[in-house]
Amino acid sequence: MGSIFFLVKMEGYKKMFQKSSAFLILFSLIILVIVTGIFTYWMSRSFIKPLKELEKAANEIKKGNLDYTLNINSKDEIGEVSHSFEEMRLRLKNSLEMQQQYEENRKELISNISHDLKTPITSIKGYIEGIKDGIADTPEKMDKYVNTIYTKANYMDSLINDLFLFSKLDLNKITFKFQLVDMISYLKDCVEEIKFEVDDLSIGLSLNVPEKSILVNIDVQQLKRTILNIVENSIKYKTDGKLEIDIILEEDTENVIIEIRDNGKGIPKESLPYIFDRFYRADTSRETIIGGSGLGLAITKKIIEEHKGTIWAQSTQNKGTSIFFSLKKYQVMEVKHEKDIDS
Repeated sequence: MGSIFFLVKMEGYKKMFQKSSAFLILFSLIILVIVTGIFTYWMSRSFIKPLKELEKAANEIKKGNLDYTLNINSKDEIGEVSHSFEEMRLRLKNSLEMQQQYEENRKELISNISHDLKTPITSIKGYIEGIKDGIADTPEKMDKYVNTIYTKANYMDSLINDLFLFSKLDLNKITFKFQLVDMISYLKDCVEEIKFEVDDLSIGLSLNVPEKSILVNIDVQQLKRTILNIVENSIKYKTDGKLEIDIILEEDTENVIIEIRDNGKGIPKESLPYIFDRFYRADTSRETIIGGSGLGLAITKKIIEEHKGTIWAQSTQNKGTSIFFSLKKYQVMEVKHEKDIDS
């Protein structure tokens, strides 16, 4: 057994380390500066810049500029916050736009109500003043004045009722009582009732339906109002000849489609997209003669939408108009419900 010892003289290494220490310190400082710069740049891109963007977006919203878009596509927590902020901006913008639309609709509603009520009130006042002043000095004139006042009062009552119904529908304040009915039998009953109410030899009303049972879940009273509103609209805008109104039921796999067709004046092409808007009248030149609240088709649309259906119109001037609305068949709704339960 033995040991081997190596003796190394360190003086040379000490001198070499002393000479290179300054260089090593300088090199370390350079590396530290580079690393710090890279880290600072990364921090700026990852945190500081997005936070500045968020601050700018918040200031823009504070100023009322809801069109300022925040574009931060990072996948980290700041990206999630930015995404939530952008969703908040869009919802706030949509909410304000909806509020502005409601405000415009309210102003338009008040304006139209004021206009439609002022005309008959002015007329009633005029006829009453005529009676007070003794202008209606014969039984015939008195009878004419009283009948006119009665007609104008009925028009105002109808306008107020339609307005009240439309407002309740618009605010979802009406409870619909849905029940399962055979649509064929239901339409037959509706046509018989309408024939009794119309009772005019110059109007022909016919029904064209298949001879079978088709079940639909509907509110009986509200859907009857829908059909009556459409028929009354056809009567208001009929021509001088005999008015023919056809109620036709067709079906596809999922829906029943009811068409109410007339041979009346028709609707101008430019007016067709607006006939279901409230207070819209395609024939403004005759509105004082025709009467009506201008809410009939708007109410009809609301009722059909509450039935989860759709309504639309087709028309050719001087040939006639067809109003269509579709309703879901009960069988289809049941099958879909069963599938949803199974899934």
